[in-house]
Amino acid sequence: MTSSPELSFAASVADAVREQALHYFRSDLKVDDKADSSPVTVADREIEAFMRQEIAKRFPEDGIFGEEQAATQLDARDIWVVDPIDGTKSFVSGHPLFGNLIARLRDGAPYLGQIDMPALGDRWQGQKGQPSTFNGQVCKTSGCTDLAEARAYTTDPELFFGETRPVYEALREAVHLLRFGGDCYNYGLLASGYCDMVLEIGLQPYDYLPTVQIIEGAGGVITDWSGAPLGLTSKGDVLASATPELHAAMLARIAACRQPA
Repeated sequence: MTSSPELSFAASVADAVREQALHYFRSDLKVDDKADSSPVTVADREIEAFMRQEIAKRFPEDGIFGEEQAATQLDARDIWVVDPIDGTKSFVSGHPLFGNLIARLRDGAPYLGQIDMPALGDRWQGQKGQPSTFNGQVCKTSGCTDLAEARAYTTDPELFFGETRPVYEALREAVHLLRFGGDCYNYGLLASGYCDMVLEIGLQPYDYLPTVQIIEGAGGVITDWSGAPLGLTSKGDVLASATPELHAAMLARIAACRQPA
């Protein structure tokens, strides 16, 4: 596939980030806890600073929204969204399923997305109007339309509690296979047809926006739990599916769970 200038730029940034991430991976790394008790390391901070620097040099008029630093120029037409290490808990515990994420929004909507897995050498890319790719080759979702046959992922079932617990139970009861963990890697697996659905709760924009064009360009669907498009102000409860039929079926179950008693 011929890459656009923006995707080529994203790839070049990820190439450099791989070296930075692997320098720190499985090393004697100090781990701090943020206000929400999630872990953060010098690797997270250094990688985001590098990504911001590269974006500012190449696209000085664009805004930047990231995890570790304050957002800039959010009134710009084009905004880059970056996550230096998605899956920091995996990163600090020596598990290779951590990723580097980058998206570009245009007029508030995801236009470009990239998932890069430094320890695995895997990369998914997507851009509006183009087929998504896995390591440079076109990838497609599975085509699964039946919840009873679906292979699903959610990162952590313990994140579903209180009034949202029935949503998790509906997923568990409906699908053929349910697995846990994976963070951003699950969306790549979905885009390549290895799983059929990803359900997550309480994500941040830098967690989900880089995945949107990858999923859509592979033939899948990704929205919030009400079926609305994802943007910077979305709540962060995300459903991604291999097909519109599968997506509609799970959205219906979610809606049923959230009806007043």
